[in-house]
Amino acid sequence: MTPGRPGASVLAGPARAKAASYPERPVKIIVSFAPGGPTDVMARILAAHLGDAIGGTVIVENKPGAGGNIGIGAVAHAQPDGHTLLITSSAYVVNPGLYAKIPYDPYKDFAPIAELGASPNAILVDPRLGVDSIAALIARAKANPDELNYASPGIGTTAHLSGELFKIVGGIQITHVPFSGAGPAIQAILSGTTQVAFTALAPAHPHIESGALKALAITGTHRWFDLSDVPTMVELGYKDFISDTFQGFLAPAKTSPAIVELLSARSIEILKMPVVAEQLRNNGFEVIANGPDGMRKRIDDEVPKWRDIIAKAGIKPV
Repeated sequence: MTPGRPGASVLAGPARAKAASYPERPVKIIVSFAPGGPTDVMARILAAHLGDAIGGTVIVENKPGAGGNIGIGAVAHAQPDGHTLLITSSAYVVNPGLYAKIPYDPYKDFAPIAELGASPNAILVDPRLGVDSIAALIARAKANPDELNYASPGIGTTAHLSGELFKIVGGIQITHVPFSGAGPAIQAILSGTTQVAFTALAPAHPHIESGALKALAITGTHRWFDLSDVPTMVELGYKDFISDTFQGFLAPAKTSPAIVELLSARSIEILKMPVVAEQLRNNGFEVIANGPDGMRKRIDDEVPKWRDIIAKAGIKPV
């Protein structure tokens, strides 16, 4: 199936017959993080439409813990009949390099359904620092080693790893101060506890708009739709500095290809509905709506990418 183009003939012929009886009971989407976070928001928006789209009941169940490993592992070992599915974040590709042992093989234990959406990270400074560009921040850090520190939502998050990548490409030293989520990290920079922060864009967005925080750059592939004056790191000359938090939809390996194709096609159709796309964008997501091949490529590209960044940053597996 061509990524992002399900087409009306996806379930033609034998594939239609194989998926005809699906679903036979409620479909459970496991979210590998707590309620209220970005992965949970994505899952619930999708689930609200997916039941009608596949002619069944779809429920969301949160299984947080161990950086997403508990929920991911639970689905990896679930019955591959299409009734237990996973929506997870970039933790899926970060954890193989961050943990000495994880309960899943990112390549072998899942059948990708769709690459749903992503949120870029933002590089933020306290306006009182008097720094108005990435170049100025790097110059400040080089002129004053160990003066600056940066907040992140926690060790191993893509925001934290963006901070470590920034230190590598900038040739600078700034001290990492981890917090228990994006909210506390943002409060730290607002209160002056840290001068810099790396967080997902969504929770920082209102503070950028109000002027309480200054966004020097975002780490997506292009500028955010309503922050047109904030450049990307790629635009600033860091061609490989792309770091976002994606949301992926997966089924246990050996799930019927017909069921995977059905779920992929319907999910992509839902994501492309204007009302859903607007809802997701307002929650800080950019809709990607790629099929299994897009999700698989994301996994193939990012597992080694993050493993390499973790090693270069000297972060020891836990």
